[in-house]
Amino acid sequence: MTMSSSHYHSLKLTHTHSNSKDLCSIHHTMKVVRATSFLLACLLVSSSLLDSTMAGSSFCGSKCSARCSKAGLKDRCLKYCQICCDKCKCVPSGTYGNKHECPCYRDLKNSKGKPKCP
Repeated sequence: MTMSSSHYHSLKLTHTHSNSKDLCSIHHTMKVVRATSFLLACLLVSSSLLDSTMAGSSFCGSKCSARCSKAGLKDRCLKYCQICCDKCKCVPSGTYGNKHECPCYRDLKNSKGKPKCP
């Protein structure tokens, strides 16, 4: 049984076209998998950063509330205490002094060279 050349050419094109469709489908699937993996990784990283930020905020919030409880300008005290705590991860005990407990907190200065942290 012999095939005519036009019939053979038609079969070859169909086979090539089918392979091309399969490759496009595989390529598309791989793109989707990569994009999904990337988004999942971003979600995990942002979630862990949010958890550590929230934990730090509650720590600093409670420490600064205690530190600033007797301050005349409470809002200002809380603002700068929070900035210092976020940077140093500690707040000295009591409402005044004790800065030796947290050298980072003690050593932070404002633009005029004066202590930044209450």
